[in-house]
Amino acid sequence: MVDYGLKDKVALVTGTNNPQGIGAATALAFAREGAKTVLVYKKVLRPFDRSRTGGNGPDRYYAANAGNADAVESRLKEMNAEYLILESDISDEDAVKKIYEAALARFGRVDILVNNVAVDDETGLDTIERITPEVIDNTFAVNVRGSILMMRELIARRSDHGRIINISTDASQVFAGQITYGASKATLEALTRSVALEVGKYGITVNCVAPGPTQTGWIDTELEKAVVPLIPMGKLIRPEEIAETILFLASGQAGMLTGQIIKVSGGHAL
Repeated sequence: MVDYGLKDKVALVTGTNNPQGIGAATALAFAREGAKTVLVYKKVLRPFDRSRTGGNGPDRYYAANAGNADAVESRLKEMNAEYLILESDISDEDAVKKIYEAALARFGRVDILVNNVAVDDETGLDTIERITPEVIDNTFAVNVRGSILMMRELIARRSDHGRIINISTDASQVFAGQITYGASKATLEALTRSVALEVGKYGITVNCVAPGPTQTGWIDTELEKAVVPLIPMGKLIRPEEIAETILFLASGQAGMLTGQIIKVSGGHAL
């Protein structure tokens, strides 16, 4: 096992209520390493058929994201982890300040930020011919504005171990069919590089992980059959594989690695 040197570090992870998601896997991975974790989530309410949530697919995914973080909390309790769970909206400046205030009140510091939460449009409106101002505004409010606010607050309240890891997607540069979502992630990658240059003087690193097709409960059997042939490694990515990369970027071993976009995609979308 690699010792990432994260014991007693404080990691703040957003988008953590889906127990099959990257955020949950990341929070649990930090807890495994002895870090104290702050889990932030916001319920996303979309229609779903409860009778179809037994298997992977949109209904399971929507149900998970509409719920709270109880399942993740149960696992943290089993690990005897030190944690704090907050339901909040990172697109709201006041809410972001309150997130950090709560984290500091509980743990005294925040060392690591994982900007994992993101929203997209699943109604088919995120194409150039159907796009609406509401879709644009809602997507950028969370994926860009919220991520910037979370980074700004960590930098303002920085400790002696500053790590920011943003989560993009391996298809950010070309995302036909979800143009605003893709553009928001490409923006996040540009922000990663720019902020890295600005905050290097503080010893803070800023990097970005761009996952490929990852099984977060969304990909059903038919979609998996269509997607896997496009992945050179021949299988879907697991959230835990994304989490391991995040742990490395958060560690002391990655202290001179900054401004990078790292695809964890099995070779997809190279």
